[in-house]
Amino acid sequence: MRIDLLTLFPEFFASPLSQSMLHRAQVQGAITYRVINLREYTTDKHQVTDDRPFGGGPGMVMKIEPLVAAIRAVREEDTKTRVILLGPSGPDFNQAKAQELAGLSHLLLICGHYEGVDDRVHFYIDEELSIGDYILTGGEIPALIVADAVTRLLPGVLGGEGATEEESFQEGLLEYPHFTRPRVFEGHEVPQVLLEGDHQRIARWRRQQALARTVTRRPDLLAQAVLSKADREFIKSLAQGQAEDR
Repeated sequence: MRIDLLTLFPEFFASPLSQSMLHRAQVQGAITYRVINLREYTTDKHQVTDDRPFGGGPGMVMKIEPLVAAIRAVREEDTKTRVILLGPSGPDFNQAKAQELAGLSHLLLICGHYEGVDDRVHFYIDEELSIGDYILTGGEIPALIVADAVTRLLPGVLGGEGATEEESFQEGLLEYPHFTRPRVFEGHEVPQVLLEGDHQRIARWRRQQALARTVTRRPDLLAQAVLSKADREFIKSLAQGQAEDR
């Protein structure tokens, strides 16, 4: 797979892409990252990429010409490229979208900046994605988040098939809690069930912990979660217990 990152600040990606899993994935040949400097697609000697907005108002807006020139250059190399703008107007990026994108061969992630981009760019992209309802300086951090979430889903990147199957959001639930040595720390003990070696009981405990965490912390996820009859009965028992506590 290849992920291109179109940005005004190419140096931003130097350290993250050379560390940890993102670096290992490149060494393994699972993915290639290419950072593209948007200024290379300007036509004036000062390499201007922004201008004042029509109609007035604060801030500057990224110009349409260099953006489209860069998009066209990448698509000329590969017509199958999925072009994505990172911006606040798109739907929220989630695990399902990460899995979808991980099945593609080539992504171009466009990092917005300033007050935003000339809105006509939407005629030239495939989709816009947001990472949440808050304001950031630019699209570099969102692009890196998408790249990270997608890369870790590629075969072999995390050490083999199935390495991500039990993680948060994979089945629409938060992940169960994890523990390691020491068994007791300042009076806080590891749950006894994890120490007894009964793998069937451990699996049941972990599933129930994931359900309980999701019910308590992110009940909105349950609408899309894949739940068995036993899961639903456990959730019902949690609700009954909470009612009794009142």
